[in-house]
Parts: sequence; C-alpha cells; structure tokens
Amino acid sequence: MAELKTPLLDQLTTGPWPSFVADMKRLVDRKPTVADVLAQLELSYEEKKGHWKHGGIVGVMGYGGGVIGRYSDMPEKFPNVAEFHTMRINQPSGWFYTTKALRDLMKIWDKYGSGLTNMHGSTGDIILLGTVTDNLQPAFDEFSDLGWDLGGSGSDLRTPSCCVGPARCECACIDTLDLCYDLTQEFQDELHRPMWPYKFKIKISGCANDCVASIARADFAIIGTWRDDLKIDQEAVREYVNSGFDIQGVVIDKCPTKCLTWTGSELVLDGSNCVRCMHCINKMPKALRPGDDKGATILVGGKATILQSAFLGWVIVPFMKLEKPYDELKDLLRNIWEWWDEHGKVRERIGELIYRKGMRVFLKDLGMDPLPQMVFRPRANPYFFWWPEEVNQG
Repeated sequence: MAELKTPLLDQLTTGPWPSFVADMKRLVDRKPTVADVLAQLELSYEEKKGHWKHGGIVGVMGYGGGVIGRYSDMPEKFPNVAEFHTMRINQPSGWFYTTKALRDLMKIWDKYGSGLTNMHGSTGDIILLGTVTDNLQPAFDEFSDLGWDLGGSGSDLRTPSCCVGPARCECACIDTLDLCYDLTQEFQDELHRPMWPYKFKIKISGCANDCVASIARADFAIIGTWRDDLKIDQEAVREYVNSGFDIQGVVIDKCPTKCLTWTGSELVLDGSNCVRCMHCINKMPKALRPGDDKGATILVGGKATILQSAFLGWVIVPFMKLEKPYDELKDLLRNIWEWWDEHGKVRERIGELIYRKGMRVFLKDLGMDPLPQMVFRPRANPYFFWWPEEVNQG
C-alpha cells in the first residue's frame, strides 16, 4: 500500500482535543477503506471541494429508509470508497446500552463495514459509516437477529429520540423513555417507508430544560411540564439563603415573569404568572420541584435552515396529559401528517408549510383553537383570528 500522506488532516491531530484523524489512522492497516476515506478527504481539503455523491437507491428488503447511499465521484482514484453507504441503527430510548450490546453491534459492523461509527447522529441513531451495496442485506439480517432495527432516513419519520427522563432525572415530568418507545413501535410504517414531502422529527424532553433541544431540532417537540403550582420547601429555601445564596439576584430578578417574591423568610409564588421555565428549580433544586399535575407542552415546526430560515417550535398545545396509550397525542400527529401530506411541497418541512400558509389556516384545518400561549407576548399583542365571514360588513 502506498504511503498515506495527509499533511492538512494531520494538523487536526496537534491540538489538545481527541482527533478523528488520529482515530481513523489507527484503522488504516486493518481497513483499506479508511485509508481511501482519509486520502479523499485530504484531497477535498486541498481543493476545497467535496467528493462524495449523496443519494442513490440502496437499501434492504422491505425498507425504504435507514440506508443512505453514498458514492465517491473519483472511484478510479479511490476504489475502496467507490461505494460508502451509511446505515442508521435505531437507538434505544435515552441511549442506554449494555457493553455487550455495543460489542455485538460493533462485531457485525467490523465484519461488513468500515468500522467507522458516529455515536450518535443528530437524529439520534447510531450511524455506521461506510459499506458496500452487497453487504447491506447480510449486515441488516445479523443486526435484526440481535434485535436491532434500522432508523429513519429520507422523507419519512426519523427515529424518535428522547432525553434520559425519569431514568436519571428527578425533574422529568413525563416518562420520556416509555413514550419514545411507544411512538417508535406505533409508527413503524411511517419510520421505514418514506411517504411524505420531507423528513419529520419527533423529540421528547422531560422538562423545559429541553436536554435534547427539541424546540430547535424537532418538527414535533414534546416537552414535559406541569399545570399546578411548583412545589416549594420553605425550610430548604431558608437554608439556601442562610448559606449565603443570593436568592434575589440569582432567582427573583432572573424570573422571566417576575412571579416570585422573597419576603425575607418565605418564597412567595404567583402561580398564575409562572411559565414553568425551570430557572428557579435549576438554581435551588433542593428547595423547589415541579408541580404534581404533570403532562407536556406540544410544539410544532422547529428545524434547521433549508428552504426557509431556521425555525423554533411553535406551541400548539400548552398542556396535554400524557398517559398510555397516548391516543390523544397519536391522533394529533396523524392529523398533522395528513394536512402536511395534502398541502406540502417537495422538501417542505411542516414548519415551512405553516409559515407559507399561515398558522391560523393550520389551526383551522386541524380544528384547533388559537390560544394566548401561542403568542410571544400575549399581553401586548392582540391575537385575533377574524375570518371574512365573521366580520360584520354593515
């Protein structure tokens, strides 16, 4: 094998942080594919031009998604990466693995693929980088025998993902792990068979800290919350203050709706103005807790830039009581998909469609009422939904 020279890539190994270049070079002697990946990437750095061709119809029997076809546009120069397909493996809820499960997974990938992985992709899947078309089906068969499944790709439901929720977090207001698993099982057809204008992502956070960044990264964000008052342990609050904690500067003044007051001996809450942002709980976790009446806020339309600019999710349901079998949530999802499928253009995300047609059209078509929680500043922004037939022309 010719000596692999990558002077530009080697610069990425000189910093204080772990380097993917150093990691990949450890595989070169065992995986000729990795040598060609590095050589092609070095050429891309020199030319400031990518040499991957994205796309192509490749996959496994019965599935339309889960495999991303990828080819080199210089197969003669880099024959080992002429085909370099990506497989997406559906991750478990909350990304909990046993070491045995991971070792078994990697043995299969080492047998059929490049050995390169991306743990995890932005959707949440385990990303297995680089295999050839002939290896896709046998690799999938062995993954499947161990209980793994492909995730979503293309114009379908991408693999739902969630935070660790009640498994490790005392702030979780919903069972994110169970809900993520339930939705994944319920919508297998939507996950594996692309049928929509474009991708659709569901992400679930247990509280407003939003550790999976669902509000910015999901077409359909489910964020745990509560609708009664937050729980206050006044004795624990006084312990914070007596230990020198600046409750006025750190908590009271930072409350976005000024719903908290410190009297010198008690923390007083104006529950009607609390927006459940979690700031005070984060600062005094031993004294404050979410309320008892828990559920979730539903937002729609978050996404990164493609056709339109980046969007944050828009509240469409301020509070939904999420309990098995989650029928209300599933019905809402199916109604949104039906509306999107009927009106959406190719590669138009649901948020872009709402932006194009208007939120009031979206709400009207889905039979939903506009609510103050849908508006950034409801007290300052009149939010009337007058249709022409409702206006008195006289």
